[in-house]
Amino acid sequence: MIDSVLPPEVSGVSVFGDLSPADGHGLFPAEVATIARSVPKRRAEFTTVRLCARRALDKLGVPLVPLVPGKRGAVAWPAGVTGSMTHCTGFRAAAVARSDVAASLGIDAEQNQPLPEGILEVISLPRERAAIAALARQRPDVHWDRLLFSAKESVYKTWYPLTRRELDFTDAELQFDLGASTFSARLLAPGPEVAGHRHATFSGRWTAGHGFVLTAIVLPAEATRPTAVRPEQSLEFSATPARIRHAQTASQHDTE
Repeated sequence: MIDSVLPPEVSGVSVFGDLSPADGHGLFPAEVATIARSVPKRRAEFTTVRLCARRALDKLGVPLVPLVPGKRGAVAWPAGVTGSMTHCTGFRAAAVARSDVAASLGIDAEQNQPLPEGILEVISLPRERAAIAALARQRPDVHWDRLLFSAKESVYKTWYPLTRRELDFTDAELQFDLGASTFSARLLAPGPEVAGHRHATFSGRWTAGHGFVLTAIVLPAEATRPTAVRPEQSLEFSATPARIRHAQTASQHDTE
């Protein structure tokens, strides 16, 4: 399912539910240590999303390395690779690309359900709320508030590896194209500077089906070398109720 929102040059793998380590290459000792004290649910999602990442990396012919979350959940990908992982209840996915193809990328999956009461007002701008209300009349099968939330998560996942700066939910104004299944994000904060070019907008794709909404942004590598940060580091996010509650109280994205 993740392939439907990714260009051909990006390698993506997604699964419904969880895989056991026997279904893939298993975990590295450093990864096992990371979840040694975690509850079973966390161990399952951590393991499965890394098996997805291994398969995606294998499709690129990239040697496997431990994918251990560091500060703010940043995962150090193999040299010359950038990537993103996502997991929500019932769905796991990973996407990777070579750094000469993508400067950064972000993917996010959410269950196609309404956001908890009060969250939309925290994460969105008035024009966004008006726009998704109109879209809901055309596609009532999509919970557009949740899709907006997902797209803003993909914006942040693309943004943070390049800037190492926080980005409020309302620091990007999104517009959706229903017919093309695309969206654009106008950054209301100074965008990431990549090799002398400052990005003011991100463009992405979205899809809805099988009970989920998915979004993805791939920032092309017309110049992929930002100064002072590594594009090979990206964030792993979990679409958890706790993070949504955090959005309600702090209006900020959170990592695991």
